[in-house]
Amino acid sequence: MAKIISPETSENQLLRVLMVEDSEDDVLLTLRELKKGGYNPVYERVETEKDMDKALREKQWDIILCDYKMPKFNAFSALTLLKETNIDIPIIIVSGTIGEETAVECMRLGAHDYIMKNNLSRLCPAITRELEEAESRAKRRQAEAELRESEERYRALFDRSLDLVYLTDFEGRFIDANAAALDRLGYKREEIQSLNFASFLSEDQLLYAATTLQEIRDTGIHKNMMEFKLRHKNGSDVYVETRGSTVMSDGKPVAIQAIARDVTERKRTEEEIKRIMLFQQVLMDAVPSPIFYKNTDCVYIGGNKAFERYLGLSPEQFIGKTVNDIAPDDLAEKYDKSDRELLNHPGVQTYETSVVYADGTRHDVVFNKATFTNAEGKVAGLIGVILDVTDSKRAATELQRTVESLRKAIQTTIQVMVSAIEVRDPYTAGHQIRSADLAGAIAAEMGLSREKIDGLKMAGSIHDIGKLSIPAEILSKPTKLTSLEYSLIQEHSRIGYEMLKDVESPWPLAQIAYQHHERMDGSGYPLGIKGNDIIPEARIMAIADVVESMASHRPYRPAPGLDLALEEISRNKGILYDADAVEACLRLFREKGYKLVENT
Repeated sequence: MAKIISPETSENQLLRVLMVEDSEDDVLLTLRELKKGGYNPVYERVETEKDMDKALREKQWDIILCDYKMPKFNAFSALTLLKETNIDIPIIIVSGTIGEETAVECMRLGAHDYIMKNNLSRLCPAITRELEEAESRAKRRQAEAELRESEERYRALFDRSLDLVYLTDFEGRFIDANAAALDRLGYKREEIQSLNFASFLSEDQLLYAATTLQEIRDTGIHKNMMEFKLRHKNGSDVYVETRGSTVMSDGKPVAIQAIARDVTERKRTEEEIKRIMLFQQVLMDAVPSPIFYKNTDCVYIGGNKAFERYLGLSPEQFIGKTVNDIAPDDLAEKYDKSDRELLNHPGVQTYETSVVYADGTRHDVVFNKATFTNAEGKVAGLIGVILDVTDSKRAATELQRTVESLRKAIQTTIQVMVSAIEVRDPYTAGHQIRSADLAGAIAAEMGLSREKIDGLKMAGSIHDIGKLSIPAEILSKPTKLTSLEYSLIQEHSRIGYEMLKDVESPWPLAQIAYQHHERMDGSGYPLGIKGNDIIPEARIMAIADVVESMASHRPYRPAPGLDLALEEISRNKGILYDADAVEACLRLFREKGYKLVENT
């Protein structure tokens, strides 16, 4: 039966002893020898395989002292059991009778020594020796385990790294490469081990690579990141940034380990950016107007060729400068203020100012500027285009003078025509003046441009000029016109067109005179056109003509009155008359108090 004995209080070295022994007396003799040898033993005695197995599994032991032969157990079985547990505990055979061959067999099976019971003086030195060796073995196992763990960690990092990791000798021949390197370069491990790093390089990189290898050999590391363009197995380019260092063994450099990051996509992006920037610069240089761009500090960071010519400076002379450095003081302050306003309120900015060219001449220009943003969406600066409007303003001024001269000439011509009508038919002359004023008011109410309003007034004052060809007695006849006379009257629109068609004018005077009796449903004359085929000015003129005619007295009839005139256009809105023009006319009379011009 197993028996555990606790140690006595002693300053001797504690020794945990598993006694595989059937004799209590022999145990006592052994304990006495251990104490005499400087040990303070705590022990458990077992004499069966079951008890030994239990003791080994439940407790820790420094030494096993085993009798060779017992009634229920023996040393061979104990050695086998200890081997099966895979526990490293020194086991010494302590026996009264054991032959040399048996002792050798026990040593072969794993015994560390054998001691004869009649010579126990050898026991303590043997235990001391075995404990030291056991401690040495334990340290070695720990070191080996740590080494294996370190190697496993390194291999895991080596194989699982997303970066390219490879080993070469000092001649550049590959020793090993991780999965990322093999995959990115297109080789299998057994293939790459037969290659030299130089075989991945273009000729212009060989000297750089050789210099780098020599630096690593001499100093142990290459401090700066290196960039190489490697050649993939399929011939494509792989750009990497790499740094190498020596691998040491027993204090000596044996290889070079390099860690490389694939920057191919970044290089492609950089190349694409360069291409785009070059294209943008070429595009800007092709623009004849000066273009510039500044950062958020209002410092010039670039410009096109036209901008260089405008300044008379090279890029090196204006990049990094501000307007205060290159523009006259009176203009620089204005430019700087507008730039900062734009940067504080991002968007688009347009204003007219002046600039002084390199030759000293001052030009009128329009600045068109806009902010631009960076990848994060933050304002990164502004870009501006300078449009020289000096010549166009001069031309516009000349054109305006010409137009004014033409306008005066036309007005003079028309006034002559109006005077001729007044002499021949005062009623027609008054009708034209009042119709012209009403047509201009309707056009203004509809929101038409000043130019169209002026054209309508001009056309209105002569829209019945064709009546100059109608006999005066018909125009002033106090009785109802015959069919023939009415048909002659209707010809005045066509005749008016013929009289006006060759008059140089910015307005469609002839067409207004031609179409002012046309109706939206096609029932008018002389063309019988309808809808949008009638020009807008003629549609307005038609309403003004009808309202004035019905509101005014004629030799052949009294005036029906303004109310009936307004009822007429209201009832036929969208049928005979343009709906928008009718609405505008009704608002003038009913809401805004418009009155027809009095006869003079």
